[in-house]
Amino acid sequence: MERARYFALACGVIFALAGVAGFIPIITPPVEADAPRLVIATGYGYLLGLFPVNLLHDLVHLTISVSGFLAFRSQAAARSFARALAIFLGLLALMGLSPALRTVFGFIPLYSHDIWLHGVEAAIAGYFGFVTPTEPTSAKSATGDDLNR
Repeated sequence: MERARYFALACGVIFALAGVAGFIPIITPPVEADAPRLVIATGYGYLLGLFPVNLLHDLVHLTISVSGFLAFRSQAAARSFARALAIFLGLLALMGLSPALRTVFGFIPLYSHDIWLHGVEAAIAGYFGFVTPTEPTSAKSATGDDLNR
């Protein structure tokens, strides 16, 4: 089973959609006046009206997307991708909980709905990176011998 590979592919597609959507104004309405200030305010808005993003946040989404597509090439790369993504997104979720870090020093918004979303994404990535089996459950299923009986 190559679950980690298909997880990496799904991340490639989903994060590409999120990254591109962040550049579409109708999908990303601007933030309200009392939103935290950012040094990079280009594209600063709420993706789907919920998730705060800006240019740098969108570029992070696109970088994760490209990494997911590249990781799809092999099971080992996909597991490493899932593990790294779990750690990275887990850190982002924790940073979003800290008032001092919720905008990554004014560069990337990580507050509001981003906190729970990054936490859920980290848990899913952790499942594919750390929990799913790395090899088939039996040698017979790996060679196909059990199908010939």
